[in-house]
Amino acid sequence: MTAPETARKATELLRLHQAPELLTVVNVWDAISAKVVTDVPGTRALATASHSIAATLGHEDGENIPLAEMLDMVGRIVRATELPVTADLEGGYGDAAGTIRRAIDIGVVGANLEDQVKPLAEAARQVEDVMRVAEQAGVGDFMLNARTDVFLQAGDRDHGEVLADGTERCRAFLDAGAPVVFVPGFLSEDDVAHLVDALGPQRLTLIGLPGHVPLARLEELGVARVSFGPVSQNVALTALQQMVEEVHRGGTAPEDTRRLN
Repeated sequence: MTAPETARKATELLRLHQAPELLTVVNVWDAISAKVVTDVPGTRALATASHSIAATLGHEDGENIPLAEMLDMVGRIVRATELPVTADLEGGYGDAAGTIRRAIDIGVVGANLEDQVKPLAEAARQVEDVMRVAEQAGVGDFMLNARTDVFLQAGDRDHGEVLADGTERCRAFLDAGAPVVFVPGFLSEDDVAHLVDALGPQRLTLIGLPGHVPLARLEELGVARVSFGPVSQNVALTALQQMVEEVHRGGTAPEDTRRLN
């Protein structure tokens, strides 16, 4: 992908996040899942799932996959679609700015980046470094989705303290130049309302989990985006496992199976 085309797609992805309509991205993990999701009417952008890519290639989640393997698969996804692609790049594999630059070079126009609950100053500086590198690469509208892991690592901490900590981190990441911030975890509607009120509309992104706040309500509250992480791969694998179970019972493939490749 040429540099101007990458910059154009980044600007489009930024626009999708800033629009009042909730952006939903069902995460993909390889070229065929990217093609299938792209071909569904209404799909406006793609997001990769690092956990799902690692699992596909036989690695445990948590930066255990070699970066070269991760970027190779991300590149295959970028080439499988004409839509903007944002990549889950975990914590940056030891060099967040360098990793983002390599991702931009293969056509990625946004990224999730975990803070891994590092000291706040260090985590904010990482955001600054990434946005500076993106600007230098000619992609000033790079859609960094700066993620805080405070809810995932809350343990038995007081919920109010966790919410205050997460809010402070999100504000710091926005101040450091991130267009949006990502707070994964099972948040209540009150939590979401608090974060949107503190950060502003169209600045917060969330993960869609079974039983979570309905998408329509999240749009009303001013959430920018909902992604689904490894949930989409688990849905696909559940369908595969259910077919195997049916075959073992003497059945066959589901009658409503679609020819998608």
